[in-house]
Amino acid sequence: MIGIKLGFDAMGRWIKLYLYALGAPKTLLFNFRYLPWKHAIRLPIFVSHRVWLRRLSGRVTLSEIKTGAVRIGFDDVGLFDPKSSRTIWMVSGLVEFQGEAAVCHGSKFVVSGTLSVGRSFFMSSASAIVAQRHVSIGDDVLISWDVLIMDGDGHRIYDANGKQRNSPMPVMIGNKVWVGCRTLILKGVHIADGVVVAAASTVSKSITASDSIVAGNPAKVVREHVRWEP
Repeated sequence: MIGIKLGFDAMGRWIKLYLYALGAPKTLLFNFRYLPWKHAIRLPIFVSHRVWLRRLSGRVTLSEIKTGAVRIGFDDVGLFDPKSSRTIWMVSGLVEFQGEAAVCHGSKFVVSGTLSVGRSFFMSSASAIVAQRHVSIGDDVLISWDVLIMDGDGHRIYDANGKQRNSPMPVMIGNKVWVGCRTLILKGVHIADGVVVAAASTVSKSITASDSIVAGNPAKVVREHVRWEP
């Protein structure tokens, strides 16, 4: 049994290396498009061959220059088929990575404003961040699968006088926040440190109670003084 397990472990490492090799052209394109040559040559960002680089403009900044510190489109999640679940990078604004980050296959970054991501960031499959103005995410944040975070409404709404009534509003997510699957976080929301957002919640108002669990539509605090471990 030990031999079989070691065999599977070795196979897994070879598969991972094979996928990194397939992504080499997009990895090179991405790093040298966004980073200074002296940083790009170290390949701090790995990009999967399944990532659709739909818009490769704007800027990307890194606080930590380490090979493979940021992975986009890798990290398999069993609920989704990586062969049919494609990651989308559609960026014309600014994306800031403060440390190591993993964005799983099938997730989407749509950024025309600013997206700032803290250290030890993990975003599971089929989730999306839409940043028209500013989305800020703290350190040690875990975003589960099929989550949507958006700081705008997608379309403009005007009143009878022609004034826009639904401008984008910043979204601020604190440190060590766990966002459960199929959650919707809407514009203008601030989430305090240590919050757990239960699955299928709609967060339309700010959560000011740190170390709490919120749930429902609209999400409300259901328990306080908790802590969670990844």
